[in-house]
Amino acid sequence: MDSYINSHELHHTEVEHSHDEEGNKMFGFIVFLLSESVIFLSFFAGYIIYKTTTPNWLPAGVSGLEVKEPAINTVVLVASSFVIYLAERALQRHDLMKFRLFLLATMAMGTYFLVGQAIEWNSLAFGFTSGVFGGTFYLLTGFHGLHVLTGILLQLIILVRSFIPGNYDTGHFGVNATSLFWHFVDVIWIILFVLIYLWQ
Repeated sequence: MDSYINSHELHHTEVEHSHDEEGNKMFGFIVFLLSESVIFLSFFAGYIIYKTTTPNWLPAGVSGLEVKEPAINTVVLVASSFVIYLAERALQRHDLMKFRLFLLATMAMGTYFLVGQAIEWNSLAFGFTSGVFGGTFYLLTGFHGLHVLTGILLQLIILVRSFIPGNYDTGHFGVNATSLFWHFVDVIWIILFVLIYLWQ
C-alpha cells in the first residue's frame, strides 16, 4: 500500500514538473514573439512615416499594386490558422491521422502563399532599389515571407516527430508553440495587407 502511494505521488510530482516546465517554455516563446512584434511594429511605423512624408511615393510608371491575387493569398493564409487549430484539437484527442492531415493542409496553404508572393514579385515593374517604396515593400513582404517559411519548416518538424512512438504523450509544447507562431504570422500579414495593398 505504501509503495503504491509513493509511486502515485512520484507520478503526480513528475506530471506537475512537466506542466511547469512546459509553461515556462511557452512563456519564453511568448516573450520571443513579443520581441518579433516590436521589430514588425518598427517596420510598420517606418512605412507609415515614409508614405506620408515622401513626395512621389510610388516609383515612376507605377500607379499602384494589383490587389486581387494578394487578396486571394491573404484569404488562404488566414484560413490556414483555422486549419492548424484543427490539427491542435486532433492531437489533443490523440487522433494522429487527422493531426497529420490538417498539418499537411496548413503547410500546403502556407506554400501556396509563398508561391503566390514569388509570382507577384516576378511580375512587378519595380525592384528593391526603386525608391523608398520599392525598398520598404520588398523589406516588409520579404521579412514576413521568411517567417512564413520558418513556420512551414517548424510544422514539418512536428509532423516528423508525430511518427516517433509516444512523442506527444507527455506534452505538446512544440505543437502549441508552432501553432501560436503561425497565428502570429497571419496577424502580421493582415496588417501588412491593409498597409501596403488597401492603403494606396
